[in-house]
Amino acid sequence: MVVRPAMLYGAKCWPLKEKHNIKLSIAEMRMLKWMRGLTLRDRIRNEHIRKKVGVVPMTYKIRESRLRWFGHVKCQPPDDPDRRVIVLDLTYVKRG
Repeated sequence: MVVRPAMLYGAKCWPLKEKHNIKLSIAEMRMLKWMRGLTLRDRIRNEHIRKKVGVVPMTYKIRESRLRWFGHVKCQPPDDPDRRVIVLDLTYVKRG
């Protein structure tokens, strides 16, 4: 209950790549296996461990926190700096 929120602190603004997602899921599964007293020799699938512990994958939680943050940004007035970035027109911007 304590480690997962600490791992996800500030996840709403992380620029996550796929390799970061993989590292987070590996760390999560190590903790869950340690919590259940399992080893690799037990050969239990990750989905079964998550179901027994009752948690969803960490990538779902990161997506949920980002969508929650996006909802807060959408409620701000249109002239707010965060909101202006959303409606920014990039048609004439060259990528370097």
